[in-house]
Amino acid sequence: MTREELERKAERPAKLAESWHPFYKGKIEIIPKCKIESMQDFSVWYSPGVARSCTIIREDLDKGSTEALYTHTNKWNTVAVLSDGSRVLGLGDIGPEASIPVMEGKGMLFKYLGGVDAFPLVVDAHDPEDIIKLVKWVQPAFGGINLEDISHPKCFTILDHLRRDKEITIPVWHDDQQGTAAISLAAFYNALKLVNKKLDEVKLVVLGSGAAGIGIGRLLVAAGLKIENMIMVDSRGILEPSREDADILRSRFPEKWYFAAHSNGEGVSGGLNEAVRGADAIIATSKSQPGIISHDHISAMSDDPIVFALANPYPEIWPWDAKEAGVAVIATGRSDFPNQVNNSLVFPALFRGVLDVHAYTITDGMAIAAAKEIAKVAEEKGLSPDYIVPSMQESEVFPREAVAVAEEAMRTGIARIKKTRDELFEHATSIIQRTQNMTKLLMKEGIIPRPPVEDID
Repeated sequence: MTREELERKAERPAKLAESWHPFYKGKIEIIPKCKIESMQDFSVWYSPGVARSCTIIREDLDKGSTEALYTHTNKWNTVAVLSDGSRVLGLGDIGPEASIPVMEGKGMLFKYLGGVDAFPLVVDAHDPEDIIKLVKWVQPAFGGINLEDISHPKCFTILDHLRRDKEITIPVWHDDQQGTAAISLAAFYNALKLVNKKLDEVKLVVLGSGAAGIGIGRLLVAAGLKIENMIMVDSRGILEPSREDADILRSRFPEKWYFAAHSNGEGVSGGLNEAVRGADAIIATSKSQPGIISHDHISAMSDDPIVFALANPYPEIWPWDAKEAGVAVIATGRSDFPNQVNNSLVFPALFRGVLDVHAYTITDGMAIAAAKEIAKVAEEKGLSPDYIVPSMQESEVFPREAVAVAEEAMRTGIARIKKTRDELFEHATSIIQRTQNMTKLLMKEGIIPRPPVEDID
């Protein structure tokens, strides 16, 4: 393909979205999953029969047990996708209403790839304390909370508080931080294998220090990357203690200040031009603009450089330009290019594993377990510069990842219930296949119609 053809192909999903979204009037709906053969069945599912289930749950809770709650209701499989719309994709602060298509899409991926019932919960609340209170208020209804598209630094404040708060008894996850970090780690494991380099020896530049960049930095360090070998770059340059805005970083952006104080062991100053000299890899989650990473940046890196250009909807460098500049492994966040580093490979299966053992929280160890299993699936099939992580079409990755996460939760004592590996795998596989088979059946029967326009020039 020519460069013009490649760029035109990259624009196609956005053009189709303009017609497909209004055709379906949203992407998800709630349907019954229980037997309804006559109106008499409602006497069981609603009044008067439902009162017995309510009584059983109350009696069980009074004994300090949640077993009845998780068996008489769908709490065991329900997640809230919670957002205030303050930092959406590459669009910024577009507000809660405009963020609904993203949250519905998240719910669709939760269901189709993980068998998880996820409900979009967009809120007109922007103070971190209000969002923290909201999570406490709604947690009785959900088995987990997926925080989504919340601006920094408040996204760090909210997540860190909720993970520490003893009153929160369900797992809370911020996908922009933790999900992006986990899939980046999985891809980085395999990219390093291709260029024969080790995680604890490489020099890494993290371009962008928002939720994703900080999350990636945190998890890679937890996985074994030496923090002194990392240089983090934001819109003002390299994070380091002598910057003019150091006092602002220290007081208003403590997460960024942590990296300013502890990363960059060689004390490099300046911007991206200086940061990339001799670097083995760049992981970028910065501005959605091809050209942010240039040919000159790549030329200044070490041999066999790795570049993850993860901004959406447009990467910091087009893959064809990166390869032309000599990159050994290039990854983006887009599904229409090879090596999609996208958290859709993480959150559906991770929550499947978390929910299946009724875990209290999600640890870094569980995220690392997910990353290792994702990387293992790809490695078993044979790694190449254009294949470092599985695609979403490789359905076996999701139950395997769910099992790895659930086993880590049980190993570390944060699971409420215990299951064998076989039980976990069989359940994860069956519930995911059920959703996908049901969708195919509804399409076959015309209950889910095809959009009138299948292609756009």
